[in-house]
Amino acid sequence: MSLTPPPDQDIVIIGATGDLAKRKLLPALYNLHVGGLLPAKGKIIGCARSEVSDDQFCEMAAAAIKEFSRTGFDAAQWKTFQPRLTYVATSEGYDEVRKLCLLPDRLVYLSIPPSAFSATIDAVAAAGLVEGTRLIVEKPFGRDVESSRQLADKIHEHFEESQVLRIDHYLGKETVQNILVFRFGNSVFEKVWSRDMIEHVQFTVAESIGIEGRGAFYEETGAFRDILQNHAFQVLSLLTMEAPATFDAEAVRDEKHKVFESMRPLEACDVVRGQYTSGAVGGERVEGYLEEDGVHPESQVETFAAVRLCIDNWRWAGVPFYLRTGKRMTRQVTEATIVFRQAPVHFFRPMGVQELAPNTLTITIQPEESITFKFMAKAPGPDVEIEPVTMSFTYDSSFKQQPAEAYETLLNDAMEGDQTLFARADSVDLAWEIVQPVLDDMPPVQPYFAGTWGPRAADELILPHKWHLR
Repeated sequence: MSLTPPPDQDIVIIGATGDLAKRKLLPALYNLHVGGLLPAKGKIIGCARSEVSDDQFCEMAAAAIKEFSRTGFDAAQWKTFQPRLTYVATSEGYDEVRKLCLLPDRLVYLSIPPSAFSATIDAVAAAGLVEGTRLIVEKPFGRDVESSRQLADKIHEHFEESQVLRIDHYLGKETVQNILVFRFGNSVFEKVWSRDMIEHVQFTVAESIGIEGRGAFYEETGAFRDILQNHAFQVLSLLTMEAPATFDAEAVRDEKHKVFESMRPLEACDVVRGQYTSGAVGGERVEGYLEEDGVHPESQVETFAAVRLCIDNWRWAGVPFYLRTGKRMTRQVTEATIVFRQAPVHFFRPMGVQELAPNTLTITIQPEESITFKFMAKAPGPDVEIEPVTMSFTYDSSFKQQPAEAYETLLNDAMEGDQTLFARADSVDLAWEIVQPVLDDMPPVQPYFAGTWGPRAADELILPHKWHLR
């Protein structure tokens, strides 16, 4: 994320009255304005199907900022931000959007359902909004290999790959970005970052919430497509890639691509799918997935998915990677845990020690951004009693400042033209190829109670290991 304002450009948000724009995009742009990180010149043009006036759009933006901005609402800042905002109903056509653009360069954000991508891209191109445009595309990038390639072909009909920014908000989180610095900036860890010292790796994306009224969307997507195939794979590529020659965007993305090339395609036996039933979360009774609005009463869509993955290259051959995600789980947490090989225990057996817990390194992405290392130490006293202890780092305690929201980072990078944190077409295609065998032969869903860590089969998938969170 740059510390200086990006080049002058207009910003066009297509789908500007939707949930993503209200919760994330408009507050992020306002926060960048407060931090002096918006272009000095340029309009913020919202467009959507809704017939609203400029004043109504500004009122909606102000309400969104008051509710969701991490910096809060400041009347003086709003007074200088609000004049940038304008609105066009898509019924007026994208020619009107082009007329409102003040500058030759612009950022066009597709904050719309995937079903609208194709027609919208054609309409944007027909209005002459290709040259000078960087196009941000929200996930999901298709729902399988075929649809992903169709989307890529449609984009490439009008835009060069260098103009396209496939956004994954996980990659904008400070702790995720810190993975590369942690690995390649600390030789003590990079020297042991391989199959020689690492036994296995876990990555968990757990949510305590349900589908939050998005039954229709979830019925089309499911946990496997929504989280594992994109968010989890992207974070895993940062954990496992080789050191790039430079931190140039293409050098980093080349190394990530090599990881996807080395991933073994999944089979049905590598996957567990689950669906939550009624239960208790945080002491409150909640209904099951099949009782949610918009869900088919006999739905087989998964709200939980776990996979066992292998990366067949020199660094990682033989190291299993376990990824899982789920709704209505015990609590909200996103973390990666690197489990190191166990130390020999025979030295301690005369002292009554039969087993040593392995060293673990845990990178927590949310709710608190932190890195924790667990190692063994002697407890105080005359006898040799070995207990695990931890060393922890958190952003709050170390840097005394609140990190930027993920969308602030990614929007700033997009305006700068920095593609490092955005997915490339060939890597997206490979990620779908890895999961396509399972999409063709999905294992059945298994029930799990809301408020638990998922179905029992997920514990069996990881044997002889155990989930770090359980």
